[in-house]
Amino acid sequence: PKVGARIMSLTSPENKMSKSDHDAGGCIYLMQKPEEIMRLFKRAVTDSDSCVRYDVSEKPGVSNLMQIYSAATGSSFESIENEFSGRGYGDFKLKVGESVVELLRPIREEAERLLADKVYLEETYKNGADRASLTAEHTIRKVYKKLGFIAK
Repeated sequence: PKVGARIMSLTSPENKMSKSDHDAGGCIYLMQKPEEIMRLFKRAVTDSDSCVRYDVSEKPGVSNLMQIYSAATGSSFESIENEFSGRGYGDFKLKVGESVVELLRPIREEAERLLADKVYLEETYKNGADRASLTAEHTIRKVYKKLGFIAK
């Protein structure tokens, strides 16, 4: 699969990242505050080594972080290994967190802008309700016809 196609939990890298995970620290949400995202990455599971190297079987936590960083920045695993050669996991986790925060920033900002625009939201709700009403009306007519009822 492509890099980033399946993101694993930050606390249990053998399991897929999921909002239904019992450990809230393993999942990142699109609307999460940047400081919360950074805290989650600082606490992400790694291993006792300090070498940033891609090896899913030996280093699942680090490999997961490398996949996330690669998906967020477009960097290859080799360039990530070179970038963090001789540096500890602390620096690496910080950069991964920053890259995810920057990746999600436009999504979060646009959602916040839309949620703050009450007129737009009410207009959207009304348009949706009007469309749903027309669809329901059409469906009811079809049901009445099938059952032999007289339409209103």
